[in-house]
Amino acid sequence: MKKWSVVLMLMCLSLVARGASAATRSGIVSMDFDLSGQKAGKEVRLWIPYPVSDTDQLITDIKVSGDYSESAVYTDPQHGNPILFAAWDKDATSRRLTLSFAAERKEVIRRDFPTTEAPWDRTSFQPYLGATNLGPIDGEVKNLADKITGDRKTVLAKVRAIYDWTYTNMYRDPDTPGCGIGDVYYLLHKLGGKCTDISSVFIALARASGVPAREIFGIRLGKKAEEDITGYQHCWAEFYEPGYGWVPVDPADVRKAMLVENLKLEDRKTAEYIAYFWGGIDPYRIKLAGGRDVMLNPPQSGEPLNTFGYPFAQVGNQTIDWLDPAAFKYKFTYKEK
Repeated sequence: MKKWSVVLMLMCLSLVARGASAATRSGIVSMDFDLSGQKAGKEVRLWIPYPVSDTDQLITDIKVSGDYSESAVYTDPQHGNPILFAAWDKDATSRRLTLSFAAERKEVIRRDFPTTEAPWDRTSFQPYLGATNLGPIDGEVKNLADKITGDRKTVLAKVRAIYDWTYTNMYRDPDTPGCGIGDVYYLLHKLGGKCTDISSVFIALARASGVPAREIFGIRLGKKAEEDITGYQHCWAEFYEPGYGWVPVDPADVRKAMLVENLKLEDRKTAEYIAYFWGGIDPYRIKLAGGRDVMLNPPQSGEPLNTFGYPFAQVGNQTIDWLDPAAFKYKFTYKEK
């Protein structure tokens, strides 16, 4: 059994009891970028999701170094994502940047739901109830959402039915590039994908049912004392329970555990994962960004980004493929504190 699954299973078993102390994970994350291989003659621009502290994670000792001609921290105007931006002049022959920071992350357990649903103002949650470019909430999506939720009236009842449908019917496809793109119409027919795909379907179905929901993009922290985490990007979801707050869910990690451990839906261990990732997420991850259809700051050339879960770079007006290590060179490492 792989270490990732062993760690999660131990947490599931040890933290099922109400009131158990939340686990934590802390260490140093270093992100090293090298765009020197791009041809000279055009300006190179780099946007990196920039970590900040919140109630569940503490980010300290941030350091930025490199040979860029300019660098600054901005936020995007729609979603408020913090962004580290850097640029190199067109004649630069070396284009390197390192971002490092200390991260302390808490496990999140939010399942002590109120017994009755509090009144709430839907207009305050419009950004989390609408469609996105690849996440429609009408047509086939709306029909499926209505079928799943049936005559359920409360937010909690609806979203639990959607969570159950998502991990039951979808599956993790290891051949999906990166985290997937979250094309919901396509996924309703294929049903297989990775974390952004599975989370996107959950979110679209929730929004189609009138439940505020949003995606969180981040990166997993290593389990070893020191580990290469370059490919550890992850996406999970949250829904809003009126009178209670935002609640994390991760049906994608249910399906990942099932794949890694060769589990079936009816297995006891699967049931433990299902219970854990309903209102719970492990501390082996940090939040970096959120939202879909993102215009960066400064704005990138071209269309809005589908997601900002990965670093983004352009040479002149041309986007570098962030999933092609030969074109876009970067390495992320984690070191335990």
